[in-house]
Amino acid sequence: MASETQAGPAGAALPLPPMKWDAWGDPALAKELSADIKGLLAAALGVTGDATPGPAADEVVLHPSRIAADDLKALAAAVGETNVSAADADRLPRAGGKSTPDLLRRRSRDPQDAPDAVVLPGDEQEIAAVLALCAERRIAVVPFGGGTSVVGGLDPERGGLTAVISLDLRRLDRLHDLDETSGEAVLGAGLTGPAAEALLAERGYELGHYPQSFRYATLGGFAATRSSGQDSAGHGRFDEMVRGLRVVTPAGVLDLGRAPASAAGPDLRELFLGSEGTLGVITAVRLRVHPLPAVKAYEAWSLPDFATGSAALRAVEQAGTGPTVIRLSDEAETMVNLATTEQIGGAPAITGCLAVTVFEGTAEQVATRHRLTRDTLLAAGATSVGEAPARAWEHGRFNAPYLRDSLLSAGALCETLETATSWSRLPQLRTAVTEALTTALPGALVLCHISHVYPTGASLYFTVVAALGEDPLTRWAAAKRAAGDAIVTAGGTITHHHAVGADHRPWMSDEIGELGVRILRAVKAELDPAGILNPGKLIP
Repeated sequence: MASETQAGPAGAALPLPPMKWDAWGDPALAKELSADIKGLLAAALGVTGDATPGPAADEVVLHPSRIAADDLKALAAAVGETNVSAADADRLPRAGGKSTPDLLRRRSRDPQDAPDAVVLPGDEQEIAAVLALCAERRIAVVPFGGGTSVVGGLDPERGGLTAVISLDLRRLDRLHDLDETSGEAVLGAGLTGPAAEALLAERGYELGHYPQSFRYATLGGFAATRSSGQDSAGHGRFDEMVRGLRVVTPAGVLDLGRAPASAAGPDLRELFLGSEGTLGVITAVRLRVHPLPAVKAYEAWSLPDFATGSAALRAVEQAGTGPTVIRLSDEAETMVNLATTEQIGGAPAITGCLAVTVFEGTAEQVATRHRLTRDTLLAAGATSVGEAPARAWEHGRFNAPYLRDSLLSAGALCETLETATSWSRLPQLRTAVTEALTTALPGALVLCHISHVYPTGASLYFTVVAALGEDPLTRWAAAKRAAGDAIVTAGGTITHHHAVGADHRPWMSDEIGELGVRILRAVKAELDPAGILNPGKLIP
């Protein structure tokens, strides 16, 4: 397929991940920075030159594979010889995720870490065989979906074991069942967002889960990281869509979720929603689906400041007026969006903060929800700027990581982080994180938006742009620590939807307490006694 030819180095024995090995997504979609953006970088950050280019794929030096020849032979016996490789060309594209630190490491000419082998199982029996073999032979296993992690969730850590493999789940790519009466579908964990939506659309249905990683991330990854899509106001988070899970663990197979609701003790599905491959391998997900929407409507809004905008979004959510999408950019993010004309698409002048609303459903549902939301926003001080900015946002909503990569190539560090808290704490949290970032990275431009709302609170998503400078990995690590500490102190969660991975693991004790950590460790010891599943992630 086309994505396999664009993703990585020549000589690969296996199908390659869909994204380019050293950047986000499809190289054909990458774009040069506009003159306005270049001018903004020069004026705000003093960034005018190009960063030093990284090595080509065939110039990258990986640490040699540590997997023993007899282990590789045993893995091939479990899944078939054509589904196992220790070739550098297969290891490199699975060497990590797509955070800015990941991409900076890909640009290094020093020897790089990578999994020691790649294994592509085709069903649960093969996964169980691989896990049993790895437990016996002390080989770590990192489940791999779309490769979109931005929190170190795919780092090939061995955890003191002899080797580490990447367990690529792409072959688990079927629509197993669609129950139209109940509105449920059972889908393989290796399906990407677009592939799942295409299979459902053939039958007139959709899942409606559209995170920024939608084009490349998989359903198993959505479940394992508690993903939240941009339509969350209308369709909920991914974990709210999940009705059942099948999970293969080293201790056995679990089939969870017998009914829409149950009082049969704690909901064990919650152990695996957000488990990030540390407790088991999710193989299939039973999900709530809905008919494809008959009608969509769009309207964008200008609000004088972020405080007024936040109060307006709170009023909409607490009134339950029903937009599918509602989001608010702060003053800085609105300014940057305005500098990119294709995102705004001929809209009238916008000052202050830009908000976007989208509505889906039947014609009657859309008309009612749109009117109720409109009335609430007008009463809260918003001014309509028409539908063009909302349509333009939807058109480009999956493309922000390409801008991040272009900035990196131009010599600007660009990274994101996110959190959430109650409405009453939201202003203090935003101030605390912004101050932590600008103190750690003097002169940095910090943008913020709200993209996920709840009756009692909302998420905050920060984008940080700074001059790349010397040793950007060390500088960003210090900024990330400062921001993480500020989030915890101000009462936010360390992650709303990016997950924990390795990057947020230092704050997990603050998040759930020492007793909570002991509970997770106890569950891990029961399900994965050899400690082979994704070492160094999630659990302190």
